[in-house]
Amino acid sequence: MEENVFQPRTDLSQLHEVVAQMRSEISKVIVGQHDMVKLIMAALLADGHVLIEGVPGVAKTLTARLVAKCIALHFSRIQFTPDLMPSDVLGTSVFNPKEGGFQFKRGPIFGNIVLVDEINRAPAKTQAALFEVMEEKQVTVDGYSHPMEKPFMVLATQNPVEQEGTYRLPEAQLDRFLFKITVPYPTEEEEIAILNRFHQTPGEEIAAQLNAVLSAAQISELRRLVRLVLIEEKLLQFIARLVTSTRSHKSIYLGASPRASLAIMMSAKAAAAMQGRDFVTPEDILEMAPPVLRHRIILTPEKEMEGATEDDVIKEIIHALEIPR
Repeated sequence: MEENVFQPRTDLSQLHEVVAQMRSEISKVIVGQHDMVKLIMAALLADGHVLIEGVPGVAKTLTARLVAKCIALHFSRIQFTPDLMPSDVLGTSVFNPKEGGFQFKRGPIFGNIVLVDEINRAPAKTQAALFEVMEEKQVTVDGYSHPMEKPFMVLATQNPVEQEGTYRLPEAQLDRFLFKITVPYPTEEEEIAILNRFHQTPGEEIAAQLNAVLSAAQISELRRLVRLVLIEEKLLQFIARLVTSTRSHKSIYLGASPRASLAIMMSAKAAAAMQGRDFVTPEDILEMAPPVLRHRIILTPEKEMEGATEDDVIKEIIHALEIPR
């Protein structure tokens, strides 16, 4: 008698293989930082934007560039500064004397993967222009709309230490990011591996050897497969309880919006698909909840004075909930 072999309802073998190939390519250059790489890839599959927070020198910019290289996408980088104007990001209409009219000259925001370095250094009007593009996925100048090419993903970085010459991002704008990734320092062992890897060969030479394993057209198909990943009703209820708990917790001044619930659901689907599963488990939700929620809640002043972080409070909330099995 033959044993019943479980057959997945959605074939995710291609997605799982592509993710493994991308990780392998990126690891040729990047030492460690596995969580950052995984979350960026999950955000790409879930069609979301990412805010990366970490001190200088922990490979935030390099990782973003390598992800774009592995997917054969157009990569664009914008350095935000206090004197940056919205037109410097979006583009502007330029008079063409040959045709006797104005033509739109595209700004650096027109890319597939756009890295915005030090997003909190630009003034509010420039930040607002960027967030409008992130939400609407189009630029409107002089009454004409210019849609962004698909896929379109913004990776923004900020330094958590520096405060002088920065403009704090409003909570409503932070909500546009699917994840906030906090990048730690490498361990001592990882730092030794970094030194050994680059003491003879420059990083640019290693990065030049990376192979593209995915096309822009394939991204659309993989995103379709992610949407097909199953999630049980009890897990949807768990996500809702988790998010609504942030609105009544004694340590939280401002809780997460319904957009956070949708973000957890989509990122959990992406996490499941990346592991070759066509169904979401509670572990997928628990893994994705901190990066989805940490920038969507505001702690009370009393809790901040105690030295607590958003992740500490999120752990408290999860610990108090009954996890479905």
